[in-house]
Amino acid sequence: MPQLRVSHIGICVSDAERSLCFYRDVFGFRPVDEITVRGEPGDTLLRLKEVDLRAIYLERDGVRIELLFYASPGHAGDGAPRAMNALGLTHLSLRVDDVDAFLPRIEPAGGRVLAETRIDIPEVRTRAIFVADPDGTLIELVQQPGD
Repeated sequence: MPQLRVSHIGICVSDAERSLCFYRDVFGFRPVDEITVRGEPGDTLLRLKEVDLRAIYLERDGVRIELLFYASPGHAGDGAPRAMNALGLTHLSLRVDDVDAFLPRIEPAGGRVLAETRIDIPEVRTRAIFVADPDGTLIELVQQPGD
């Protein structure tokens, strides 16, 4: 079988600096690279016209995310969190040691805590909740023993 490894997970954002601060300051992702893409061959690859893109790469624990800010042609969508049964990628899941320690950091950084999603299962020492980044990307925070 040919060799394969995961490169990154792309997240389209409406404000590059706000999203950079959110993922860096709330979750500890560190910036590792940044590129600018304009016109071809990016237009062809991304299936867009007149692309002017700033891509910021962040990494934590071997996971790399790419924040995609389109100065042109702009972004699409209203920023509402997607339904979990919508086709395609649904969420980013992060393992945390204390769900409650992260929650106060979400809203001041521009995100949303989806309090109605919280679950606590004491018999297996598990807690989980969904939050949304400033553009509505769902992030599941899971506190569970072991790894």
